[in-house]
Amino acid sequence: MKSAKYILANKFKHYPPLGAHTSIAGGIYNAIYSGARIGCDVVQIFSKNQLQWQGKKISQDEVDKFREAIAKTGVYPMTVHDSYLINLASPDPEIFQKSYRAFTEELHRCKFLGIPYLVMHPGSHMGRGEAAGITAIAEALRNCYTDAESQNTVILLETTAGQGTNLGYTFEQLRDIIDQSQLEERIAVCMDTCHIFAAGYDLRTTESWNETKARFNRILGLEMLKVFHLNDSLQELGSRVDRHARIGKGKIGLEGFSALVNDPDLRQIPMILEIPGGNKAYQQDIRKLRRLIKKSTGSSHSTN
Repeated sequence: MKSAKYILANKFKHYPPLGAHTSIAGGIYNAIYSGARIGCDVVQIFSKNQLQWQGKKISQDEVDKFREAIAKTGVYPMTVHDSYLINLASPDPEIFQKSYRAFTEELHRCKFLGIPYLVMHPGSHMGRGEAAGITAIAEALRNCYTDAESQNTVILLETTAGQGTNLGYTFEQLRDIIDQSQLEERIAVCMDTCHIFAAGYDLRTTESWNETKARFNRILGLEMLKVFHLNDSLQELGSRVDRHARIGKGKIGLEGFSALVNDPDLRQIPMILEIPGGNKAYQQDIRKLRRLIKKSTGSSHSTN
């Protein structure tokens, strides 16, 4: 399988690769075929049931079928999203150990499947304090990476909305986790549009997006931005409430998403939908995003 860097550099030169989080029901390879049916360039998947600590071992036959599906469809699996149960900032020793083992296993599964990015929510400090939580996450990530003997998978810290004691809702927190992890080129960022908007970063216009992008660049460096989750927000700017909406149906609006898909700095960054409504909604909103690209740039990108 060709590397993600090769795929992005050679296939997506004039527009960002678009996709969705597709289901692995019936076999991991089904996520690729499902993505092809709804017009995805790329997909995000779970490598197992996201609400269970452990998953069934992936067989070589499943890997072969997975790679065959990629070759047949041209849909590339860019990211695995880790289990929602994982909390590497937990002060509870039992939860932390379960989280540690589960995240290490997620890295193993990405390595086996050949998936370049593992997206994870940084974690919740659960009252221990933000600084202590950040340190715990960073140390755990470094040790998980060593234990997994992973060489090619990059961990992506997903921006969060800042609900409760969740960490990762400021660019500074992400920077501190990355710096303390000492993972260098093995850790970067996935930016969720709903989450950063809820956390107080505006992107409703080209001007406001450029300001947010400049702030990200000052604090982290734009080269650290590897993947987008594209979601509109049901809640207002700075609400600290994570509620996804379909593209153009929330408080961010179409102008904000047009700014993203037409930003030349983002042309090779995968943009993955996590909106409500299932595959029908995914297909419709992928088409909507492609129309924004065509309208603004004259791109001949297909609107499957």
